[in-house]
Amino acid sequence: MLALRFAAALAVAVWLGGLVAIASVVAPSAFAVLSTHDAASLVGETLRRFHLVSYGAAAVVLAAFFVMAALGPRPRAFGLRLATVIAMLVATLASGLWIDRRIAALRDAIAAPVSSLPGDDARRITFGRLHGLSTVLMAFTAVGGVLLLYLDARDSRT
Repeated sequence: MLALRFAAALAVAVWLGGLVAIASVVAPSAFAVLSTHDAASLVGETLRRFHLVSYGAAAVVLAAFFVMAALGPRPRAFGLRLATVIAMLVATLASGLWIDRRIAALRDAIAAPVSSLPGDDARRITFGRLHGLSTVLMAFTAVGGVLLLYLDARDSRT
């Protein structure tokens, strides 16, 4: 049981840590030292690859939770934990399979930095909405990761 809890906690830590690192280190650093086009390409590719890591982390967490529940007893707040991981995965899938692909296609179609477009350009507005939605989904996923780590830490006290 301890090995399963550790595997789940480690997967959540990788998932959450990656989100924090991309948002607070990779993206700002890329835009500080690279051209806008190159920075956007780097961050986009980083996110694309990180989504694969996130899908793997979700699979590990879900598998660990289901095995723990099957071996019994179920972890405390099992339903909340399961719902949180599923919500995190849905947000990550939406970001990785839908939003990021639309952003990449839009950037390719524009063939110039989005910031070079006039503020009222429909493509720039669409990009802004997609980017904002992506950011909200990442924040939502990070909050879910913090909740899962909190629940695990709370349980380790007993």
